[in-house]
Amino acid sequence: MTEHKPSILITGCSSGIGHVCAHGLARRGWQVIASARKQADVQRLADEGLAAVRLDLDDPDSIAEGLAETLALTGGTLDALFNNGAYGQPGAVEDLTRDALRAQLETNLLGWHDLTRRIIPIMRARGHGRIVQNSSVLGFVGLPYRGAYVASKFALEGLTDTLRLELAGTGIHVSLIEPGPILSRFRENAREAYRRHIDPAVSVHRETYLRMEERLDKQGAAQPFTLPADAVLKKLLHALESPRPKPRYYVTLPTHLLGILRRILSTRALDRVLRKASRGGRG
Repeated sequence: MTEHKPSILITGCSSGIGHVCAHGLARRGWQVIASARKQADVQRLADEGLAAVRLDLDDPDSIAEGLAETLALTGGTLDALFNNGAYGQPGAVEDLTRDALRAQLETNLLGWHDLTRRIIPIMRARGHGRIVQNSSVLGFVGLPYRGAYVASKFALEGLTDTLRLELAGTGIHVSLIEPGPILSRFRENAREAYRRHIDPAVSVHRETYLRMEERLDKQGAAQPFTLPADAVLKKLLHALESPRPKPRYYVTLPTHLLGILRRILSTRALDRVLRKASRGGRG
């Protein structure tokens, strides 16, 4: 990419994909700035040998401060951004309050957009850069009871596609990674969001919620074909280091399969597949 040690800011490094990718890129020789929302996680990342900053995607001031600290560490430049910090808000669409949906979009979309906008001028000034967005299989198909998360990822994909077109010819490459089920703390965080915003006792979906709670409480992989987080790292490396990065990277068999089915099935036929798939875990 460049002759100097390339630098990257990664959001959501407290666990899962962000944590694995931060350490993997550091081992590969990248100057990694790992960010997390909680100061305790920032300290833990530092104790693990990573340069770490606090960055709360829900707070514009925290984004500005986290980026300023990042640039102080990199000498004012940044070669890459991996937007990863996100969570899933379970619940039927009719049970999602405005506040619940707003909170989902603040973290999964608006915070990413804010951070990305601040970084693009830095990359433009040097004539190169990589922006990688960690989306989901639920960025191109919907599943029941994942409406808030689906909305955030569909919006992210549209915004990212537009950004890629607008940055053509600038030397800044934009890619989407679309994982399916990955081992992480995603279900743990989703369980917290579910308990914060959904009251199953007053919902017509309460029986479904009872089954959902069993999946959210389950330890380990919640469905077949779940892969470890380093499956995402492999795709991230290509997006960051290839001379011709792909616009999209599918990760896991369910993502590949649903990508094919979305192209060949009618909407009604795909709906039947997705209703059946909704009995699974994370997308």
